[in-house]
Amino acid sequence: MYDHDHRRLGRELDLFDTDSLMGAGLPYWLPDGATVRHELEEYVRELECAAGYRHVYSPVLGKRELYEISGHWSHYSEDMFPPMELGAEEVVLRPSLCPHHALIYRSRSHSYRELPLRIAELGGMYRSELSGVLGGLTRVRAIQLNDAHIFCTLDQAVEEARTALNLIARAYADLGIRASRYRLSLPGEGGKYVADPALWRRATAMLKEVLDTSGVDYESAEGEAAFYGPKIDVQIVDGAGREATLSTVQIDFHQPERFDLHYIGADGAKHRPVMVHRSVIGSVERAVAQLVEEHGGAFPAWLAPVQLAVLPVSEAQAAQAYDLAERALAQGLRVEVVAEGSLGARVRAARLVPYQAVIGEREAAAGLVAVRLRDGRRVEPLAPAELLHHIGARVRARGAELWADA
Repeated sequence: MYDHDHRRLGRELDLFDTDSLMGAGLPYWLPDGATVRHELEEYVRELECAAGYRHVYSPVLGKRELYEISGHWSHYSEDMFPPMELGAEEVVLRPSLCPHHALIYRSRSHSYRELPLRIAELGGMYRSELSGVLGGLTRVRAIQLNDAHIFCTLDQAVEEARTALNLIARAYADLGIRASRYRLSLPGEGGKYVADPALWRRATAMLKEVLDTSGVDYESAEGEAAFYGPKIDVQIVDGAGREATLSTVQIDFHQPERFDLHYIGADGAKHRPVMVHRSVIGSVERAVAQLVEEHGGAFPAWLAPVQLAVLPVSEAQAAQAYDLAERALAQGLRVEVVAEGSLGARVRAARLVPYQAVIGEREAAAGLVAVRLRDGRRVEPLAPAELLHHIGARVRARGAELWADA
């Protein structure tokens, strides 16, 4: 394994693990990993809210008939779990959130004045992946997807897709994720894809316009499209050079037709909306895997499972150490007092924690703390309130820098 392999680091850092009784491709999250996941989910929710999205929840099950209407059953059933019989009905673990969101849109009447309508969800979906391709957090069977669907007019679709692509770039900058390339994914040969040449030509032309006007270099790839339409895939590469798709933007004319979606236009008549699919960070599992690979476990301060380690030099400073920890907790910071072992060993054990506050005899007497940053820098001793103000400001900024003066 390479140095930053998330499968090794994730277990060493107590982020996630697996158990044969749960099954392959079904990792569970340990407390530190759950913290990283929660912070990531909250970040993307806030980002989407600021961009005009409304969040929903929908069930992870649906009747087989739902996926027959959407086209998943005829084009995608090999990747779905088999139906479960419930009396006279068959229900299926969903392989995608889009049919549910189409039903949510259809449940209410809509005017052109409401569009674009942006519906987002961090929701579970399930893929029947073969055991040979499963690994760590990158290929799993139970997926928590950052998904959204924008219902808009034909004239709005290109701009909505372009705005979604910009939102992805913003998130990557905030998270420290690097895109390896942009791919325009097109259909290939065979019956995997919806047979509607006009649909494919129109959607492909619109996505090319999005890419061309966004100023990003991209490559076209046949055989990589969704079964219902082309898509923009944002590709990432792990430390071993393996490429994967993290984020996507798609323009879909197929499902609005299948579900008979419509809105009332300015002319009082019914019109068919366009459905723009987009995922800013893709699956939470793959996003966390990439963050581990990119940062080697040294997460930005706002994502770090422990943000502040307090190290009393001796037992005589324990009271001040625990007082600082309580004040940090009261301000919403994640803090840990590390009191066992030699100071050098404790400093090394907390090497991935963004901030270390060391309290020795001199600092305790002066009511100060000595500050070490994860990158090796030391800050002049500060009063506890000043230290917590600095750390809180950096955490709230959700930036990569550890100190405001950096």
